[in-house]
Amino acid sequence: MKEAKYTYYDFTLSLCHECLRRVDAKIIFEDEQVFMLKRCPEHGRQKVLIATDIEYYKNIRNFNKASEYPKTFNTKTKYGCPYDCGLCPDHEQHSCLTLIEVTDRCNLKCPTCYAESSPTHGRHRTLEEIEWMFDIIVANEGEPDVIQISGGEPTIHPQFFEIMDIAKSKPIRHLMLNTNGVRIAKDFEFAKKLATYMPDFEVYLQFDSFKPEALMSLRGKDLTDVRMKALEHLNRLNLSTTLVVTLQKGLNDDEIGKIIEFALKQPCVRGVTFQPTQIAGRVDNFDPAKDRLTLTEVRSSILEQTDIFSPNDLVPVPCNPDALVMGYALKMEDKVFPLTHMIDPEQLLNNSKNTIVYEQDEQLHEHMIQMFSTGNSVESVVDNDLKSILCCLPEISAPNLGYGNLFRIIIMNFIDAYNFDVRAIKKSCVHIVHKDGRIIPFETMNLFYRDAEKEAYLEKLRSNAISI
Repeated sequence: MKEAKYTYYDFTLSLCHECLRRVDAKIIFEDEQVFMLKRCPEHGRQKVLIATDIEYYKNIRNFNKASEYPKTFNTKTKYGCPYDCGLCPDHEQHSCLTLIEVTDRCNLKCPTCYAESSPTHGRHRTLEEIEWMFDIIVANEGEPDVIQISGGEPTIHPQFFEIMDIAKSKPIRHLMLNTNGVRIAKDFEFAKKLATYMPDFEVYLQFDSFKPEALMSLRGKDLTDVRMKALEHLNRLNLSTTLVVTLQKGLNDDEIGKIIEFALKQPCVRGVTFQPTQIAGRVDNFDPAKDRLTLTEVRSSILEQTDIFSPNDLVPVPCNPDALVMGYALKMEDKVFPLTHMIDPEQLLNNSKNTIVYEQDEQLHEHMIQMFSTGNSVESVVDNDLKSILCCLPEISAPNLGYGNLFRIIIMNFIDAYNFDVRAIKKSCVHIVHKDGRIIPFETMNLFYRDAEKEAYLEKLRSNAISI
């Protein structure tokens, strides 16, 4: 009897990364790593590394909470995921974060760009189109959790502040601006006007590396001075900011700890989001055979390159645990106190509003007692400064603390054709409003729905699929 070299663990549906045909896939454990095995009738066998930590991968399922649906769906389910976006009734998660791309154009032409933007690409959306997009999100969500104004580069839109006014007139809990920071760096008056939209407004600032060669590879320019000037302006205004790092193996993954430590020293920075490169759109300086990074590799790098977080501080996000990791900390008196490991996983899954008792870390517990003046525990009741952005954490009342005391780490693994897993796609909670009004998961938007050419190819795939 011949024994396999691997352990078969699970089964899912994936895509051929050559032709995007839907194919069966095995999940296996081999050499202490997790792989996906799939076979395309045309392009043959494919083996893809999807995780480097077997125990973490197995634990993901323990963080899978009950689905939360939008108020309405936008398309019908006919061919099956991912051919019916969206959102179709077969999708299992509402829009935690929705992007509105107000322009196709950008003041850069980055070698890495999922939207393939450039100074001459596409066009600016009209105000009428943009307001219509906002209203579609509101119809789906009621009070959307987070809407991100994006592009292209949204700050080059000639009616940018009119767009901001439209956004602030809608019942949006938290508004973000996705930007490369060029205009913020060059124009302090522009940054000052941005600051007038606080509270419940945040800058999502591209910040990939301290190394000129890495910035040249990812962005086509050494943007070090631009990034630092933008942060200088944002710090002067204390305008809430998240640093967003596009990661590529061997290029900038050795800087993960350095970026976190730098971010902690910036008064305006509320956290860092790490995004391994999605193989979609324009990826000029990227070789999937050697440059791909898995979510677990990024998580391990955070733990290895900093001494702030323990493994239990970086946990799956329950709305889409296959693709998202979160870690929260509190910044108090120039010290950083990790928070996530103190939360019972059952509270994460049930959005519990019961009392949280911080018995597991006496130093932090005692410090919190002094700061909160609430006795022996911290009651998880609503606090307007912290509640809107504590994704998947119980709500915390902290009278002497505000959003400026929060620091969060997010790993956002935008799945592509290589590691496509239909289970994770059905739980995708980061969505984009298509120009025709559909709301589409970020991952499938960039694979199938971003332009007419991709949608035409999708029709060919649909013609070979069996309708449900």
